[in-house]
Parts: sequence; C-alpha cells; structure tokens
Amino acid sequence: MPMNWKAGGLFLGLVFFLAVLLVKPIGVSTQFVILDGILGDVVNTELVTQTEEGYTSTNAYLAKSGGKYAKSVANPLNYSFVFVLAMALGGFTSMRLRGGLGAVERSVPALWRANFGEGPALRYAAVFLGGFIVLYGARLAGGCTSGHMMSGMMQTALSGYIFAAGAFAAAVPVSLILFKKEA
Repeated sequence: MPMNWKAGGLFLGLVFFLAVLLVKPIGVSTQFVILDGILGDVVNTELVTQTEEGYTSTNAYLAKSGGKYAKSVANPLNYSFVFVLAMALGGFTSMRLRGGLGAVERSVPALWRANFGEGPALRYAAVFLGGFIVLYGARLAGGCTSGHMMSGMMQTALSGYIFAAGAFAAAVPVSLILFKKEA
C-alpha cells in the first residue's frame, strides 16, 4: 500500500533535515564516478596511488580536489558510497515487505502502452537513455538532481531553485509531446 503523499513528503523532509544536521546534504551522482574508479582500479592497479600528501590518480578527474575522489576510490566504504548501496537495499526491502511486485507493477503501464505499444524493450531503452542524459548533465553541472534540487532547495540555495525550474520547464513539455494519447 503506498504511503500518503503528505506523510511521505514530511518523512522525506525529516530524512533530508537529519542528513544535513548529522552528516552533510544528500547527493549521490558522484558515487557513480567512484564506482567507475573502483572498477578501473581493478583493471589498472596504478589508477589510484597513495602518496605522502594523500591519494592521487593518473585520471585527472579522480585526482582533482586534492585527490578527494581518488581517496574515495581507494577507501569506498565511506558515508556517501554506503548511502547509495543502502538506497538500493532499502528499495528492495520495502518491495519485499509489501509482498513483492504484483502483475500490474511488472506490466507496461497503460499510458506507455497507448503511446508506444506493449513491448518493454523500448521502455527500458528510453528509461536508460533518459537517466543517462540527466546524470551526464548533472555531472557537467557539478552535482546531481538530489544535490541541486532537493538538498539545494532545502538549504535555500538559488541554484537549487533555478535547477528545479529548469527541470520542470523541460520535463512538462517533453511529457506532453511524448504522451499525446491518454490511457
């Protein structure tokens, strides 16, 4: 059974408040870079090295900020990386506690079916491409959707409000164009 949107919003706000109060603002896209670095370090053991000053990398992106990302690659069990793993585990646990995925949740939604047909392959490809574009853009902007919009707006950062306005200004027209037929 889904949570009431008001209760869910209050709960999400509380989680964000506690994260900022106790650790730091929530943002996760950097952890994709860290995962890439971890996999790269397996293939090339000289990708990340420890020096007297800390950590560095032959990859300029991992070496920037005084080797901050290189350090995270060398020691991935930090708050941010564990947080990303915990999000996936939390989603899986929530799904299992409410009885698994029903047939309706596993099927292609009626709105998608009306506009693009029955096959799930196009839907998966579209979701992957959309996620890739958002993540790529977020990394170009030096953050992520949760960092810019959710944490940024919670901290009353002007950039968070600008990002949110831009995200909705793009999402609404694209949705109207893609989903012309109603379910």
